[in-house]
Amino acid sequence: MLYAAYQGQDDLIAPFRAAARMAQAYFPGGGGPFATMMRPFGALAEMVSRFELSHVRPDFGIRAVPAGNRMVPVREEVALDLPFGNLLHFVREMDAPQPKVLIVAPLSGHFATLLRHTVEVMLRDHDVYITDWKNARDVPLAAGRFGMDEYLDYLIRFLQEIGPGGHVLAVCQPCVQTLAAVAAMSEAEDPATPRTMTLMAGPIDVRESPTEVNALAQEKPLSWFETQVISTVPQRYPGSGRRVYPGFVQLTAFMQMNMQRHKEQHQKMYRHLAAGELAEAEKIKTFYDEYFAVLDLTEEFYVETIDRVFQRAELATGAFTYHGGRVNPGAIRKTALLTVEGGRDDICGLGQTSAAHDLCSSLRPHLKRHHLQANAGHYGVFAGRRWETQVYPAVRNLILAME
Repeated sequence: MLYAAYQGQDDLIAPFRAAARMAQAYFPGGGGPFATMMRPFGALAEMVSRFELSHVRPDFGIRAVPAGNRMVPVREEVALDLPFGNLLHFVREMDAPQPKVLIVAPLSGHFATLLRHTVEVMLRDHDVYITDWKNARDVPLAAGRFGMDEYLDYLIRFLQEIGPGGHVLAVCQPCVQTLAAVAAMSEAEDPATPRTMTLMAGPIDVRESPTEVNALAQEKPLSWFETQVISTVPQRYPGSGRRVYPGFVQLTAFMQMNMQRHKEQHQKMYRHLAAGELAEAEKIKTFYDEYFAVLDLTEEFYVETIDRVFQRAELATGAFTYHGGRVNPGAIRKTALLTVEGGRDDICGLGQTSAAHDLCSSLRPHLKRHHLQANAGHYGVFAGRRWETQVYPAVRNLILAME
């Protein structure tokens, strides 16, 4: 019923959005007194036309990156296509080999393009791949289940595709699965085990400095999540009949945490549009085009994440299993570890990510590093000025040290 209600409401509003898009053509965007008078109406029409969510992955839009004193063209290439996600390779047109890095994007309601700036900066000095997760509502039931074990299967398969000598960088929620995957690969002496592992603002141990997000996941029993926020994909989509945690539910939860800020940003966008300040308005539109692009998670992955990561902290307590076998982070002996936390992160509290150092008990001290980024919120750890000028150098230096 949840998905059907959302879809019905969206279908009901669709004609109004279409009318608003048509109306925009009648409002001039240039100068002159007439345009000045009419711009507020055009701005209102555009705001109405934007009242929707997208369920399609946006384009990364990375066409070139700086390398030395020149710009190098970049193209996207699917290195491995699997039912629930692709291994996406950003191929740079240059001859000099550079360290291969797999960026593990969160599977938490948004597409991997949320890490666009992370990728763009990493491409300056690295051969970059990313986990490009697919929208579960577009994956047919015949593809089977996708839970925690399958997620780890994908990470290991992706690292094996990249080959020996690679590196891995995980952002937010997948830090847990990435650490578990590297531990499993280390114990199996897999030649594709990465040389370095960077964990950024991830919930390795949610018992440390609990945040509002942690409280929300722990205040209700698992049965509540299974019955209240899981829904069935409608018939109109390829994944019809699949049980999912809808992306629009996750987005609603995120927005409620900072609703006043989102209201202020949309008011600011309207003022910029009404004043003809299109460049300023475009910055806000670009952010929300990405923020309002959502994907659904499979029921099993979402429920297992709530249960095993946020309620029982299995990895931190030594109870985490992979296909029935106990995962042992102490098996990691050769993969250098860097943890990164933001001093003002209200999603992943201080100490939650650095807890990985205690778990990786066999790593010698020179293979462990921690970076605390003062005054950075959650997104500031992997995007924006602080990521580019302060966090990224720490990541780059670790990778270079292990090359």
